[in-house]
Amino acid sequence: MLDMRPVAHLIGLLGLTLGVLMLLPAAVDWQAGNQNWHAFVRASFLICLVSAVAALTTRNALDAGLGRRQSFLLTAAVWAVLPALGAIPFMLGAPYADLTHAYFEAMSGMTTTGTTVFVGLDNLPPGVLLWRSMLQWLGGLGIIIVALVFLPVLRVGGMQHFQAEAFDTMGKVLPRVYDISAGLLQVYFGLTLAAIMAYMAFGMSGFDAVNHALTTIATGGYSTTDASFAKFTGPLEYVSVVFMILAGLPFIRFIQLMGGSWAAVWRDVQVQAFLRWTVYAVAVVILYRALTSDAALLDIVRGTLFNVVTLFTGTGYGSEDVAGWGDFPLLVVLTVGFIGACTASTGCSLKVFRYLVLFEAIRAQMQRLRRPHEVVSLRLGGKRLEPDVVSSVIVMFTVFVASYMALAVALSLTGLELRTAITAAWTAICNIGPVYGPEVGATGAVDGFPVAAKWLMIFGMYLGRLEVLTVLVLLLPRFWRG
Repeated sequence: MLDMRPVAHLIGLLGLTLGVLMLLPAAVDWQAGNQNWHAFVRASFLICLVSAVAALTTRNALDAGLGRRQSFLLTAAVWAVLPALGAIPFMLGAPYADLTHAYFEAMSGMTTTGTTVFVGLDNLPPGVLLWRSMLQWLGGLGIIIVALVFLPVLRVGGMQHFQAEAFDTMGKVLPRVYDISAGLLQVYFGLTLAAIMAYMAFGMSGFDAVNHALTTIATGGYSTTDASFAKFTGPLEYVSVVFMILAGLPFIRFIQLMGGSWAAVWRDVQVQAFLRWTVYAVAVVILYRALTSDAALLDIVRGTLFNVVTLFTGTGYGSEDVAGWGDFPLLVVLTVGFIGACTASTGCSLKVFRYLVLFEAIRAQMQRLRRPHEVVSLRLGGKRLEPDVVSSVIVMFTVFVASYMALAVALSLTGLELRTAITAAWTAICNIGPVYGPEVGATGAVDGFPVAAKWLMIFGMYLGRLEVLTVLVLLLPRFWRG
């Protein structure tokens, strides 16, 4: 029988941390003279109490370590339970949301999706806006650690290829998970602080800079205003582009940079492909818009660069109506959304690495068809691709596409117009943010969607953030039998 105590213990510790962190937005609301701080204090007390009980009653559970099945269950449970805890302040205080809307907002936050059901952001208490941003920042940090520590062990979607990579910097093996987690935390904090200072230097207020830095580095996309990034057009868009691209790179490379190894970054074929494909996507959309629009070329370049990068990385900010650019640009941004940023980044979707593996597998298969007796070795970036990595990537692609199609069909059955259903499924399972369609509100919020559609999107965000297979394996009866 599967021992659930180690999972409950770790969830309890994480819940306790989340409860304590709620005191930060409480302090912000108190300082602003907003009575909404009571909601955060009550939520913090409740969550800390329950989490402490769970952690203390299972405190000896980790003596035997964490097994593979428990790792699967923990990974899946974290992104189901913590959003539920994070949603409590939204219900106890402003905006006094019901369970569906509160859980949707928290799930969208922690999965760094960025789709919102809240309107009137400009009038919400500052603590609520900060809490939304904090949820995204915490979710972004969590998914990097999961991608580098848990998923390689669980052999999900080719992530085992990164198992040695994650624990090897400049040839020096890192002996403990703690070491790499500490390194990632330093990089994550460093990038966040740099983004705060850069945003402030180019004109953002301190509060806006903190919130947008948190959601930029997490590639989450929550903003402090209904207008999203349209309120900050101009040089700030270029600043945001720089940090979104940095957040879309493998964070293990930043650890190597800290050790003085620049070559590790520039020789990474995944980084090269990500930057190259970003340039291609931006260039073709700029060319199309320059030929079909009367707008000034500089405005076209700036707007296209910002909005394509934000969708490629899965951040999801918006400064222009991308759907209004035309069908071809919309097709391009949908495509880059399905690609996503680099593996082991805060970016979302299928990731560049998996596409490179798929292309290499297709190339090898075509070579075998031409020369059936030739032994073809699959390599990526000078390293041999093991057969189990290739097979798991192919399975990941198959399941991901099938899940997307099923979600799109299910959303359309709730009454959503076809274009809305297609883009809602895309933004949910790819964890991107914007939805395009007639049912979407003027602010981009999906508060007018049917309740069933919102819960389907919640499941899609959850499924996409956890790489699909991590969730689906829990549905197998033999998983629970041992």
